[in-house]
This record gives sequence, C-alpha cells and structure tokens, in this order.
Amino acid sequence: MEHNHDGMLRRGKAVEHMLTVRQTLLTDRSTETVALGEGINGRVLAQRIDAERDVPAFDYATMDGYALNTSDDYPLDIVDTGVFPESEPLALEEGQAIRTATGAPIPERANAVLKKEAATIEDGRLDGVTLEPGTFIYERASNVTAGETLFEAHERLSAKDATLLRDLGIETVAVHKPLSVALLATGTEIHEDRIADLDSPMVAELVQSWGHKATYVGTVPDEFDRIEARIAELSKAFDVVITTGGTSVGEKDYVVRALESLGRVIFHRTRVRPGKPIALAELPNATAIAVPGKPIGAHTIMTLIVRPFFTGETTLPTVHAEMTDSVNIGSEDFEYAIPVLLSGETATPLGHVDSPLSIYEMTFDPSVLSASTRATRADGFLITNNSVKKGEIVPVVPYEVVE
Repeated sequence: MEHNHDGMLRRGKAVEHMLTVRQTLLTDRSTETVALGEGINGRVLAQRIDAERDVPAFDYATMDGYALNTSDDYPLDIVDTGVFPESEPLALEEGQAIRTATGAPIPERANAVLKKEAATIEDGRLDGVTLEPGTFIYERASNVTAGETLFEAHERLSAKDATLLRDLGIETVAVHKPLSVALLATGTEIHEDRIADLDSPMVAELVQSWGHKATYVGTVPDEFDRIEARIAELSKAFDVVITTGGTSVGEKDYVVRALESLGRVIFHRTRVRPGKPIALAELPNATAIAVPGKPIGAHTIMTLIVRPFFTGETTLPTVHAEMTDSVNIGSEDFEYAIPVLLSGETATPLGHVDSPLSIYEMTFDPSVLSASTRATRADGFLITNNSVKKGEIVPVVPYEVVE
C-alpha cells in the first residue's frame, strides 16, 4: 500500500496490517523451550500442536459407585474386586456390577456408573435407579481425538493452557523469544524536562503485560535529523521501535517523515478517536510503531490497534451496561472509544459533565479527554460510531481485557 497522508484506515484494516507484519516477523524468529509451570503464560507458540493420542485414553468413572450395563435388570451381583484409578481395565459379565472409584477405568461391557448414594445393597446384590448409558462416564476421546489440532503456530498461550498440554503428555513447548522493544519519547518540551513524559511508563507496562521486553531509551527533541538518526540507531539494536508524540501533521511533527526516509510507512492515521495519528512502518532491521503523544490517545491506540501485533489477539469481550447519560459524537466516519465508569449494571461516561471528570456536556470531546490523565480511572470503554442515549444498553470493553 502506498503511503497517503490524506487517507485514514478503519480500525479493522489497521489491525490487519499489524497482524500481517507480526506474521512475517515471527516466521523466522528464533525459539526457546519452556517447561510447563516455568512461564508459558503470555508466550507465543513457535509451532502447531496436534494431539498424539486420544484423551482420555479409556472410559473412566467420574463418580464413586458401581459400574454396570444399563441393559441388565436389577438386582445385580456385585463382583468382589473393585476398580480404582490405578487398576487395569477389567471385563464385566452379564448381570454383574463392580465397585468403582472416581477416575477408575470402566470395565469392558459396563456403560454407566450408579453413584454410591443411589445404591441399595442387600445380600451382596445391587439395586438402584434406572440409568442412561454414559451416566457418570468420561468417554474415551470425548475430550481430544488423536490427530486433532489444538494449538496453532504463533498462538499466545495462557496459564490455563498448561492443563490441556499436560493432559496431552506435553511437558515443554517451543516458543518464540520475546520481542525486544525500544520506547523513545519525542518532544522538545519532554526532552528539556519541562513537562513529564506520561506515555513511556504506560506503554512499557502494556508491552510487558503482553509478554515482551520493553526498554525505555530516553527522549529526543523535535528536530528531524535527531529523530531520524535516533530511530535508525535503535532499529539496529531492537526488534521494534515505539515512538510517542510527533505523529500528527504539525510543523514539528517529524516522526512519520523520519520513518518515510528510513523505510516504508504502511499506514498513517486511523479513523479512531482519541488517538487517530498512529503509524506503522517497516524499517530495514525493525518494525516501527509511532503512537500519538496524548496519554489517553496513546493508551487507546495501543490497546485497540497495537495489541494484536504483540499478542495476535483481536477479540474484545464486552459486558453490557445501561448508559446513565446521553453522549453525542462529532462524526459517524470515526469510531470513538468513550471511557466509562461501571457501577452494577450502569455505565457513566467519564468526562461527561455529570461524571467526576467534567470535560464535555453532550458531545464527546476526544481531543481534550485524550490529554486527561484522570480519564485513566475509567473501568472500560464503549466503542461506537453513533451517538448513544441515556438508558441505552451498550457493550463495554473492560480495560482488564486489553491490558
């Protein structure tokens, strides 16, 4: 795609570009082996994982009781021996039942387990309730079938995945090494320490929460030559360079121009507010991501567009809540991420005049809100390209989903 300052991408298309660059970057990336329980959470798989066996490998009981065949009529003769998790599978004859422990293999011919509490024993014979075949039995291959693909290459693992991997007999996994990420703050006022760099610590926390290594490399003033030289230097030492600030089209916004001179700008600016002036570029030795400087805009664009690059994840689970106030938007050509406070089943737009942070009355003001650090106290955000009314039920993305 040719770079075009006049074009702005929809969020979905920008995310597609992020995922494409991610895929290319991971294809030849070096790997390392990690044991279950020693840090697979957040790591990215290097290769697909297929099941080598059925799970479970045999039918087994999920309740203490008596294994039987449901076609046999009560009373049933109870076999003297019981079966336990460590037992070898046995065979059951017609008219028989056998004491069975949770986790024990189901004897051949048995097809149900009568739980202990429902059993009546008299003179060594079993009576009980009528059962359907499969009652209290975890059937062979009902969980996993041999040959089934369970994990795709480049998938990001979570702690819960260790359970299934162990059940498959896998003790270690090959994962890609984390990306090394340089964080460079731009802006003369920041470089001269006249105002605080509010973005870098937040961006570093996000990158690290997504499983990669973030290094703060300092600041650079709004001077084209120095910005260009610093990005070029960092691109030789890091896999990814993230800059903050200087991404718009102002007189001293040099970051995107520097990226153009060093490599290929894939896109610049999206139809997302706050945070629209984001850029993605391919440099000879690294990927560069330029994030806008206003803190809420930076956080919005990092979580909505940059997150898939680091995690491969694009879904945004939501909770539904009732709006306490109406909020108008400026243009339906943009998606607006409106921070909200959640309380019970209601959502209060943080920044609305009736909220603890008073920035706008009826029409959402992304420009001013983008600079408000108080807006970080929101619980989540509503994504919309339409005005919303008081009392409307809306989907809210909790921040914990994306951080």
